[in-house]
Amino acid sequence: MTTEAPVQSALAIEMRNIAVSSIRDSEAISVEEVNWNVAPGDFWAIGGLHGSGRSDLLMMAGGLMGPARGSYHFFGNEMPIFEGEHLPVRLRLGFVFHDGNLLNQLTVAQNVALPLRYHRNLKAEDADRDVNELLAHTELEPWAGSTPGAMTHGWRKRAGLARALMLRPEVLLLDGPLTGLDLRHRSWWLNFLGELSKGHAWMKGKPITIAVSTDDFRPWQDLARQFAALKEKRFVVLGSWQQLQAANDQLVHELHVEPQML
Repeated sequence: MTTEAPVQSALAIEMRNIAVSSIRDSEAISVEEVNWNVAPGDFWAIGGLHGSGRSDLLMMAGGLMGPARGSYHFFGNEMPIFEGEHLPVRLRLGFVFHDGNLLNQLTVAQNVALPLRYHRNLKAEDADRDVNELLAHTELEPWAGSTPGAMTHGWRKRAGLARALMLRPEVLLLDGPLTGLDLRHRSWWLNFLGELSKGHAWMKGKPITIAVSTDDFRPWQDLARQFAALKEKRFVVLGSWQQLQAANDQLVHELHVEPQML
């Protein structure tokens, strides 16, 4: 029996008339009429106030739940993908939860190794080389033997990022990566994501397609190339930073962008 080859597409993410269910209540719709195209190499910042459905949208985009209605294709393959012959396509996508979502009974090194061991069926010692390299890139080496409970919020979030990068994904979705971070950690994240978008050494120089959610557009001014906002349950594409500056919209002001001052 032959397996069907994954469908190829010029778009990494293609959403048509998507409705997104709430994580807390699957019967409730948090975002509607999402039409979103993400080309390989894009860097998107998606803004919204608390309760706007930012996490719901990214969870659905990450394939962790299906759309309530509409169509979502990832590199031409219908999402969500949980298993079967198309699973290698799903593994081209990495997801970073806003709080890290680490397994508390495992050390940082064991958490980071999980995708490699599970999906590549490797023994711990066979995964060590890649794990240690990624821990070095993310400055997590001092925490390798610690459990999440011994770490601050900032370091737990960074460990969640390392786990998402373990399989060297082509697309990386990050739910509120800067939320709750001090200046030092924020600066590190912005620099590191900038390197990933251009081609980090961990990715063998290949740029990653990135989408982040945020309640403040300003930190992403020099990184994101496309901006969108969630307003009244709608996904609104704003365009480039220059287009965002020119937008005469109350939500833009609420997301801390003051066009006349920039």
